[in-house]
Amino acid sequence: MSHPSPPDLSSRAGRKAYAHELRMVAVRPRRWGLWLLALGCLLLVLPSAFDIHNLAGWSPSLLGMILGLAAVPLLVISMARRSRYHRTRMRAPLDGREK
Repeated sequence: MSHPSPPDLSSRAGRKAYAHELRMVAVRPRRWGLWLLALGCLLLVLPSAFDIHNLAGWSPSLLGMILGLAAVPLLVISMARRSRYHRTRMRAPLDGREK
């Protein structure tokens, strides 16, 4: 996606619009990562709270750690995409032309 100029951050409306624009970058990997992380944390806490020892033959703690580790790359990917988008968006065009 190419933008002709950096966003206008001088007004409150411009900052709010740009914050919304940044939130819309890499939504799916961030959402999946957060869901996996939340589920992993619940599985780590669940055995002690409900005295559950296995889920389909697997340790809930092990499943929780696996889900937590699976969430990390998704969250890192979403942060990298957002940073790259922000860096590209804030770069000023040369002589009024796009690169």
